[in-house]
Amino acid sequence: MGSLMGYWFSSKTKEVTKDLNDVPKNIKGGAKKLVTSATEKRKRPLADVLQEFELPAGIFPREATKYELDEESKKLTVTLPAICEVSYRDSSILRFSTCVTCHTEKGKLTEIEGLKTKVVIWVRVTSIVSEEAKLHFTAGLNKTRERKVYQVVRDGIPVDKF
Repeated sequence: MGSLMGYWFSSKTKEVTKDLNDVPKNIKGGAKKLVTSATEKRKRPLADVLQEFELPAGIFPREATKYELDEESKKLTVTLPAICEVSYRDSSILRFSTCVTCHTEKGKLTEIEGLKTKVVIWVRVTSIVSEEAKLHFTAGLNKTRERKVYQVVRDGIPVDKF
């Protein structure tokens, strides 16, 4: 009977030891999920980030909800679910790729990739500079537009290609 009881205690000790060894993994995984979820909840809307850089909230379409901003380099990467176009009150049209990257500065988006505007043909937008009531677009040629038409966030219309 003694050896049977010893076997029972021995096997139970192994189970408890195994469970105790898994505790740090479970805590670490749970803590990581908690940190990730807290970070996602604290993330500011893209419109707020644009306004922080003194740019109108409506430059990007409403569908642009996912973004990454590298605080150090000020590189902004905006991800959209599909290529789309946005029409503004002044009849201007911007076409967005599924990924738009740029460098952010106070009143400026520079080194833009993934954004076009229609002049006579579609041309790539390389920078947007905000100056008082105007937005200056550099797109193969310079184009200035009224800033107020970009204040409202609008819906993008899906298109076939960028």
